[in-house]
Amino acid sequence: MISSLLSKRALPASESALRCSENGNMREERMSEALAIRDVEDGCIVAVRVHPRAKRNAIGGLYAGALKVSIKAPALDGRANDALIEFLSRWLNVPIMRISLIAGATSRRKTLRIAGKSAAEIEAALVEVC
Repeated sequence: MISSLLSKRALPASESALRCSENGNMREERMSEALAIRDVEDGCIVAVRVHPRAKRNAIGGLYAGALKVSIKAPALDGRANDALIEFLSRWLNVPIMRISLIAGATSRRKTLRIAGKSAAEIEAALVEVC
């Protein structure tokens, strides 16, 4: 009961972000924080929220400040991590070796380093998909 009340509480208007809607249009939705992505020396670092055992591999927009990615592979023996890196490499047109898992090997919330892509390029790719 308390958790359902907390999930329905309104967020301030300043705490909003873009999200991909079901019909493919971008819409503004209240979120707890914006997409956690930052540039580093030779690429960028991205926060990702993974949904393993999904019906299909897809980008689901934003979830709690992270890029939400649905992956068909189960979260067993690192299969979902490997499938995530493979899916993102195809989506971003970068070699698999340029994407590395920094943190969250056993968690749904992961931090990835993507060499050769800036934060602006990742955000532009997200807008194209949605």
